[in-house]
Amino acid sequence: MNIAIIGSGYVGLVTGACFAEMGHKVICVDSDTAKIKLLKKGKPHFYEEGLEEMIQRNMRNGRLFFSSSIREAVRKSLVIFICVGTPPKPNGEADLSYVENVSIEVARAMPSYRLIVEKSTVPVETGKWIEHTIRLNIKKKIGSRLSADRSCLSAGRSRLSADRSCLSADRFDVASNPEFLREGSAINDFFNPDRIVIGVESERAKEILKEVYKGIDTEIVFTDIKSAELIKHASNSFLAMKISFINSIARICERTGADVEMVAYGLGLDKRIGRHFLKSGIGYGGPCFPKDVDAFIHIADKLGYDFSLLKAVKKVNDEQKALFIKKIEESLWILKDKTIGVLGLSFKPNTDDMRNAPSIDIINSLKGSGARIKAYDPQAMKKAMSIFKGKWIQFCNGPYDVARGSDAIVILTEWHEFEVLDLIRLKKLMRNPLIIDGRNIFDPKKMKKLGFRYICIGRTA
Repeated sequence: MNIAIIGSGYVGLVTGACFAEMGHKVICVDSDTAKIKLLKKGKPHFYEEGLEEMIQRNMRNGRLFFSSSIREAVRKSLVIFICVGTPPKPNGEADLSYVENVSIEVARAMPSYRLIVEKSTVPVETGKWIEHTIRLNIKKKIGSRLSADRSCLSAGRSRLSADRSCLSADRFDVASNPEFLREGSAINDFFNPDRIVIGVESERAKEILKEVYKGIDTEIVFTDIKSAELIKHASNSFLAMKISFINSIARICERTGADVEMVAYGLGLDKRIGRHFLKSGIGYGGPCFPKDVDAFIHIADKLGYDFSLLKAVKKVNDEQKALFIKKIEESLWILKDKTIGVLGLSFKPNTDDMRNAPSIDIINSLKGSGARIKAYDPQAMKKAMSIFKGKWIQFCNGPYDVARGSDAIVILTEWHEFEVLDLIRLKKLMRNPLIIDGRNIFDPKKMKKLGFRYICIGRTA
């Protein structure tokens, strides 16, 4: 099937490459010409394991193409996925201007029936506005065409009839197909999903999307568009709630001497709860959870419902970074002129994504207190350099380079590389054997035996 992906960011590019891998013919579009130029060389603009090889393989097979023209993509494709950004406004509301702009361009380019699928994370009722925008702009296109062709009273009558048929209900369909890809495991998530959610309003759209996903062995949940839109926000908000819940439990553990890792393990064995997302730390970050929680709170407020539970989730998460900074301050007493080594910058392991990474606020706070910062991340160094500009932060070649001469090491991302460090070597390089671990990757008792002062979240030696 011919598919267009409008927006070649994280979701769009991974989705497009995976559809091509399934055998579809895919055109990925983006307004960023520099990004498209890079992609035409087979180079993605972010790190995701296995993605570069998949892109290059499907380009060679003639199934994956890149363009900056929405018009070209729409004319060549039956199904158009909208994968553009929906960044938050200052009040937390999702900015849907990119979605609207794409809808207008799609309407202007459609030569015949097309299925337009919203894959971007959007507020409930966005599908209705996409349909309204497309229909309105089809009417405008026909109106301008007719006014330019006054000869329609003669030979143009057949054209007038054809143009009027463009306004019929079967000219296009809108559907919702939210994504549930996790950065660092996105390709596996695409081909082995827990479920595929599809919101449709017509049998034609349903059959087309069944064909698009044919070959993926999972349950397809067909529902109305509004329910599909809500499933996405509800899912991410629920997972964020689990993270804030276990971080709240960690605070109680620290006050009682209990071990949050054991509490989470025992809690997660309950099948009604599950073990996923019960990992205490410095809070959630990234491009999805913070934005989606804020957006869902705003959606509820707009509908006249005070979603106080989600507001508490957000509050706990915001506090978690401040509490971790306090741990650093209490451990070192005076931060001014102390050298603090930072291991991990991306918001989670196996990605170079720095969007809403907790490391940003934590490092900026340490800098504000006069500390000297040394930092390392296996993948996110380049992006971190563009965020932390200036000579006040030293980017290092590896964990041991970070450790050399440091008064403390703080762990902000749970990369596997850090879990298998030679801790004896690390200790010898440090000025002071102090590790403040925001991700609980080591055993406190083992660290104490090795001679470290080890401070983590919700655990004691």
